[in-house]
Amino acid sequence: MFVILVYDFGEKRVGRALKTCRKYLTWVQNSVFEGDISMANLKKLKCQLSDIMVNSEDSVIIYTFKSTRYSNREVLGVSKNQQDIFL
Repeated sequence: MFVILVYDFGEKRVGRALKTCRKYLTWVQNSVFEGDISMANLKKLKCQLSDIMVNSEDSVIIYTFKSTRYSNREVLGVSKNQQDIFL
């Protein structure tokens, strides 16, 4: 499945959240990740983020899609993560 994950963590925990998300997804811009992920890995990611976060201060939003078939990605301004491949 394809997911878009957005988080808002306290300053002391944001680095750990970033490293955790990068294990599973592609960094798009500050606190935003996207990519294909299995249900098992999504469950692992959610558990790891739950261990890092303080529920009264932090939040994670995950949008799930069965595929990218019906999605469109448009970037306005500077793209934070260039995924272009030059040959």
